[in-house]
Amino acid sequence: MNQRGYPMLTITRAFLTGAALLAAPAALAQDCDVSQFTMGLRFQQQSAEVRALQLQAWNLATLRLDQAVEGVEDRASLAVVTDLDETVIDNTALLARDLADCHMYDAWDTWLPWERDGIPAMIPGAMEFLTHADELGVTIRYISDRSDEQKVDTMATLTALGLPQISEDSVLLLGPPKVDRRAIVAEDHQIVLLLGDTLHDFDGRFRRTPLDEQRATVAEEAAKWGAEWIVFPNASYGTWSEAPLTAWSAPQLIEPWE
Repeated sequence: MNQRGYPMLTITRAFLTGAALLAAPAALAQDCDVSQFTMGLRFQQQSAEVRALQLQAWNLATLRLDQAVEGVEDRASLAVVTDLDETVIDNTALLARDLADCHMYDAWDTWLPWERDGIPAMIPGAMEFLTHADELGVTIRYISDRSDEQKVDTMATLTALGLPQISEDSVLLLGPPKVDRRAIVAEDHQIVLLLGDTLHDFDGRFRRTPLDEQRATVAEEAAKWGAEWIVFPNASYGTWSEAPLTAWSAPQLIEPWE
């Protein structure tokens, strides 16, 4: 999850590693326990659809922010709260490298070196939205579960990427639960938008709760999705990753297409 520069050698290695991963799905399936992750990560990193969904989310966020600031004189009293990973920045190069090395990336034991030295990409549309929010005079707060001990590295990464309003106060990393960090922001600001790729980016009720309860809460809060809460696609990891699938109970019939 971070960097101090953009050496061509590192970028080239990331592309070659990604290319190797994409070119060798059979080897992964045969030799690696991590093959279960390949389809989701392929969608997250390579699909045009995920880029369309990301742009759609940021476009909607822009629309909602413009509505929120209308007629407000003290725009700095308004706050946008956003997650970082897979919302503002793309870490799939790390995950692809781990898969290519047959390493289970959801152990998160390669994450700290990535925070220090990795080179994440920007999620499409993120820079445009955050620059727009900054130009409107709205306060931006970045709430992430990256390591607080490596805050200087994360801040260096965000600054190198050109993100606005990066400071000790604006970047709130792992410590208290995200709901408590949002409460800190809400003490001095009216939060008008929450942005994230996992549901505890929006409400504490989603944290460490069973998926059926999460789905029920999603339905209860239907009016907030796309209005105050903007969710981003992340098919590479999440609390759903080991959920059992519901299958059709009918016997399988094989009928080739003509």
